[in-house]
Amino acid sequence: MARFGRFDLSGMKELQKDLQKLQDTDEFAEACAKELAARLLAKVIKRTPVGEYSKETGKKGGTLRRGWTGEKRQDAKAYVDSLKVNHFGDTYVIEIINPVEYASYVEFGHRTANHKGWVTGKFMMTISENELEEIAPKVLKAKLKKYLGGAFK
Repeated sequence: MARFGRFDLSGMKELQKDLQKLQDTDEFAEACAKELAARLLAKVIKRTPVGEYSKETGKKGGTLRRGWTGEKRQDAKAYVDSLKVNHFGDTYVIEIINPVEYASYVEFGHRTANHKGWVTGKFMMTISENELEEIAPKVLKAKLKKYLGGAFK
């Protein structure tokens, strides 16, 4: 009769513990969504124009730029961390809006006050979204590598 030898299960138990660390994939996916949203918001804020007014008018520029973070004086990452991540099936959504009433006119353009000309839009959100789409795979790959590396130490 043949002998089968010995088998050490300690390695398998360690693997099982490592795999259990990967159980909470929703938390990881939300972290990825927040990372991408923070990067988008940082790009949009930098790209948003600030109005320049003479001192006599008493107007202060930057209302549109401050609108991205809800008039709160905080960086993009801190603001995005305070936002809710909505989960629809396998899609994670963070809604980034600018509540300033004229934001869409600056983004896409508008007619002049006398209705005889056109002011070209700045496309701060559109351009930032396109830039983010280019870098998103690299960002997510690095985040996934770190996530998996943390589980299999």
